[in-house]
Amino acid sequence: MIFDKNLQFSAAQALTATAASTNSVDLGANRPVGPGETLWLVIVSKVDPGGTTPTLQPSIEADDNSGFSSVRTIETGPVLAAADFPAGTIFSMPWPMNLNEQYAQVRYTLTGTSPTFTVDAFLTNQDPTTWVSLPDAI
Repeated sequence: MIFDKNLQFSAAQALTATAASTNSVDLGANRPVGPGETLWLVIVSKVDPGGTTPTLQPSIEADDNSGFSSVRTIETGPVLAAADFPAGTIFSMPWPMNLNEQYAQVRYTLTGTSPTFTVDAFLTNQDPTTWVSLPDAI
């Protein structure tokens, strides 16, 4: 799957508590993003989750400033249990077209006892349901 480094929210981000993504994305001017073509938020589990009954629930947050001082939640994804999100699993959700803010980030809400997750997250226009991993020729 091809993605732009500037559209990456998390790169092997280790999570042990509820937190925002390491990176936020500057979407430019306050306008709808993605009309005409579906964009996808893709979250990849890099390591098997740890802890007792750990769960992760992603949500998309937006704000008009990069400090996220007046953040609002645009959309919330489903709760992902550890059994549903082992290493290598790809979760995706359509990017909301009603996101009329300049900056966006992903919030990861964790529950369970001592939960641990490691994730990549990015925005792409490629349908993740048809993506296939191929060996690197490098």
